[in-house]
Amino acid sequence: MKTLLIDKEIKYEGWQLSPHWIYKNFKIQGDAIVAFIGECDVNLSEMVDIEDVINNEPIYSKKMLSFITEQFNIGLVEGVFRQRLLIAIIKELLEKYGVKVKRDGDDLYVEDKKLTVSIATKSLTSVLIHTGINIDSEGAPVKACGLKNDLGINDVKLFAAEIMKKYSEEIDDIILASTKVRGV
Repeated sequence: MKTLLIDKEIKYEGWQLSPHWIYKNFKIQGDAIVAFIGECDVNLSEMVDIEDVINNEPIYSKKMLSFITEQFNIGLVEGVFRQRLLIAIIKELLEKYGVKVKRDGDDLYVEDKKLTVSIATKSLTSVLIHTGINIDSEGAPVKACGLKNDLGINDVKLFAAEIMKKYSEEIDDIILASTKVRGV
């Protein structure tokens, strides 16, 4: 799996969670994960999570670390497993930084404050995942916390690179592991 830390700020508005967005914008073809920093403002019209739409819960963060991954030749259930793997990797890394984190499905919380948003969906050609981690929780529509202002993680780019490296290695290792066994 290929990785890219995008240097420019990008405002995540939901429409970026679309097939070949990574390929069209960053010339990375195939399974990939990219990370970028910027405001997150997803209106209900761009929401993929039907439950959030029904509950009238748009997403907003003044500053968020976003990951988008596109993976081919897998189904949605496997995509959700991979989404949960990404969340577990983020949780593990936060714990290495000394942060006590609780995982509830695909969400991470510090105390009772929400740290992440995440969704997995299926396009005609791939599975797409967006996971966002608040950097600055000010102005969030729910009780939230952020990497910098609440958790003291100041080198967000290094944090993002560590997550992508571990995720890429795990996915590649899972695929490799599936090739070393004989069928029974």
